[in-house]
Amino acid sequence: MTSIHLGCAIWAYRGWLGEFYPADSPVSDLLRLYGNRFSTVECNATFYSVPSPPTVDKWRRTVPEGFLFCPKFPQSISHQGALQPKLPEALDFITLIQGLGDRLGPLFLQLPPRYSPQGLRDLAQFLGGIADAGVRLGLEVRHPLWFEPPHHQALRELLQGLKIGLVLLDTRPIYQGPEDPQHQSQRKKPRLPLRPCTTASFTFIRYISHPQLPKNQALMESWMPPLRQWQAQGQEIFFFMHCPVEEHSPRHAKFFHQLLQSHGIKVPPLPWDQVVAPPAQLDLFAQADPGSGSR
Repeated sequence: MTSIHLGCAIWAYRGWLGEFYPADSPVSDLLRLYGNRFSTVECNATFYSVPSPPTVDKWRRTVPEGFLFCPKFPQSISHQGALQPKLPEALDFITLIQGLGDRLGPLFLQLPPRYSPQGLRDLAQFLGGIADAGVRLGLEVRHPLWFEPPHHQALRELLQGLKIGLVLLDTRPIYQGPEDPQHQSQRKKPRLPLRPCTTASFTFIRYISHPQLPKNQALMESWMPPLRQWQAQGQEIFFFMHCPVEEHSPRHAKFFHQLLQSHGIKVPPLPWDQVVAPPAQLDLFAQADPGSGSR
């Protein structure tokens, strides 16, 4: 069975103490606890700070077999102008993060909103320079023109040729109504078109959920047909749950797992269910805040 890996963007979030984690959990134990609940993590921490080799090795030893980190390239590489001059730094980061060994999933590079299709040549040179580095790689673009013809097709062809995945960012849930679920967020997610497609042997999805769980169901269900199709085609799927109110992300991910099961999509058991008895099938809406969704 082709795996569907499900997780969140981070693991060390204090707001999860008392529900997702035991209330008295020390920060030093959160990665171990996270690894006993989900099978992957997006690992946004590497975007802000490059870990030391001993830290990478500690991460590897802390999580169980089969767990996969999907580290984000440091912002010093992705958000500091042209990419090609950063190639040596990117290769050094790849070498460092390969210390995760068999706990390493796809890395992903997020381009800033200002990086437009005018940078296609620079992008092609950079990606070509790391395509043979021995890691799987996903790319997320945020400039609106990347989603329009002919630029979207050119990007797909580039990524397909290098066997690099196109990261699918789904921000529809937080832009479906007049209210702004991101009003307390320091870094707001962009409103961009969703163009579901695959360009590599894996699919990398970042779903930005609405804090009010019921407002997600229809859009979560819209993912069922493509996920079923991609799984049948042998794709390995990574699905990461975000939320502007981060407290809700684990609960929303658990609901999505139940939704996959209810639609007959083959998905590995959620490790979390072996730690804490799972709620009744699809009853998590009963736990959703009917108000603002914030705590």
